[in-house]
Amino acid sequence: MALPITGPQDPDLTNALHPRRVLERYGLSPHKSLGQHFLVDLHTLQAIVRAADLHGGDTVLEIGPGLGSLTRILAGEAGRVVAVELDERLISVLHLELGELGNVELVHGDFLKCDVGGLVGEQYAVVSNLPYYITGAIIRRLLHRPPRPWRMVLTVQEEVAQRMLAKPGDMNLLAVSVQYFGRVFRVARVKAGSFYPRPDVDSAVVRFDLRDVPAAHVPDEALFFRVVTAGFRQKRKQLRNSLQAGLDLEASDVEALLLSVGIDPRRRAETLSLEDWGQVTWAVATSNPGRWMSAVTSD
Repeated sequence: MALPITGPQDPDLTNALHPRRVLERYGLSPHKSLGQHFLVDLHTLQAIVRAADLHGGDTVLEIGPGLGSLTRILAGEAGRVVAVELDERLISVLHLELGELGNVELVHGDFLKCDVGGLVGEQYAVVSNLPYYITGAIIRRLLHRPPRPWRMVLTVQEEVAQRMLAKPGDMNLLAVSVQYFGRVFRVARVKAGSFYPRPDVDSAVVRFDLRDVPAAHVPDEALFFRVVTAGFRQKRKQLRNSLQAGLDLEASDVEALLLSVGIDPRRRAETLSLEDWGQVTWAVATSNPGRWMSAVTSD
């Protein structure tokens, strides 16, 4: 399906839809404390929506719609777009700029405090150019508290995209988190000059498809992430040391746990695969079920 051309086709400042022109029209300037950088490249905006593979009955959650460039294109593809914006100034602009779009709902508020299910229901996709300063918090909120989206297409800093796509040998807590829940793909690289104002770093668009079954078979999801977090808390240390400190265990017990699942206690957290972490979690859970399973149940 051809995507509608509803945004600026070039970054020329004479274009009335360019973010700089829109801001000037309302006497506004980007809010630095909110990390506002507005995507101006139409081809990238269209690539984002194309990657989401939306259909007419889909509900889309957009976090931080800014001035509505992406929102306009989403409205042409999805049945319903719910856009949550923290900046009260921009909510007023969005009502004026997007008022003719009957399938767009604008919500003024802090997404991290929103009732996602109440906003979008149980079945929804997320398509957003995320505010970079809270990217991690937003992703954690979407993945660790239901209802989870069935797909996310996100514009994030290039460094964050690289972390999400990491492989064993260079793993990190974010990579384990997103890859546990879904499959992650890079859609496009986005140069800093594609934004107004221009950020200091390049960005990337990533697509995340939720798995029907998590990538690791574990006894308890909360315990799995407790173990993984403990392992990465002191990631430069060997596993036997980081898990000893993070889980408050005796060194000899940690060594025994790791050896029982064939993992060298001298390895570091970044070398483990999701399957490895699942095995470590099983070993922890079965070593003292009364302690670990009751602890995660009460959290």
